[in-house]
Amino acid sequence: MEEELNSLVKVGITTIMSVSYCYFLPPRIKSGIFRLVSILPVCVLFLVLPLFFSFPLFSSPASILLILADHKLILFSFDQGPLFPLPSNIFLFTCFTCFPIQRQKNPKPQDLFLTWMFAFKVALLGALLHFYYFKTLPTILLLGLYPPFLYVLLEVSLTLFRILLTIILKCNLEPHFKQPYLATSLQDFWGSRWNLLVSSSLRAGVYTPVRRVCQRLMCSDDSAMFISVLATFIVSGVFHEVLFFYITGEMPTGELTLFFVLHGVCTVVEVAVKRTAFAQRLVVRQMLSRLLTVGFVIVTTWWLFFPPWIRSNVTEKCFNEGLLLIDFIRLYANYFIELTK
Repeated sequence: MEEELNSLVKVGITTIMSVSYCYFLPPRIKSGIFRLVSILPVCVLFLVLPLFFSFPLFSSPASILLILADHKLILFSFDQGPLFPLPSNIFLFTCFTCFPIQRQKNPKPQDLFLTWMFAFKVALLGALLHFYYFKTLPTILLLGLYPPFLYVLLEVSLTLFRILLTIILKCNLEPHFKQPYLATSLQDFWGSRWNLLVSSSLRAGVYTPVRRVCQRLMCSDDSAMFISVLATFIVSGVFHEVLFFYITGEMPTGELTLFFVLHGVCTVVEVAVKRTAFAQRLVVRQMLSRLLTVGFVIVTTWWLFFPPWIRSNVTEKCFNEGLLLIDFIRLYANYFIELTK
């Protein structure tokens, strides 16, 4: 644990120095290829830094944050993304580069119902952590709870982090999720409700450029849209395969990419069907469309998304490493208390 914390300090210092360079030098270069070339060494470095960790507890957040930082810096090279316009100081630039946040364009008053829902999710996360730690439920049921556990863990942790940074930075930040369990279609789920920061980044970095290229090649609007959607899902799949390698140290199996390709194809088919005269006359109740959408997501995640993670036993490793970190902190806290007496 001590070596892992030393690696954390080294990676943190290297990241801050690299981001400082990106704040001071590249903005002086005109946006485009030349600015991208000036930022590329940092992007390559960020792909190497997660390899300094051996514990999934540290490699998981480090790899996610550094890959997202790479994507933001590439968009910044072309005056796009959450780093444009350039933040007023280096502290803001570092936060918006290194953390999964972006400014909220149209701030809305806090909904009391959503506040109560968040409190319920916090309680649910506590219960799920209790079940996984003490294993008081049958193994098959614990495995069945993976989808809600993953969603609640991500939403609670990211929301608390967003609230903290909202207070520190004194600006409104976009939420990461928008009640994905209420999605009425795959297009609604991936485009408007699930992981909104990544969705907007992929839209700016993959979907829009690919669509422009297709239109320049004289493709029809429908063909350009379909190709762009598939390209976006393929890039997302590759992104998750890279994360899998960083976190587990194992070679990707391709299942994660296949999962996103499947959802890309199904989203394209869904959009095409919606545009037919028959579908426009057909009335589907929201409850049914929500059940079909969420059911399809859960079934396919169990078929393709979760198996490689379960085989790598990464959840168990993170739990054990978390307990080791707590013991390490407790040991040094007691040692410090003894010194101050």
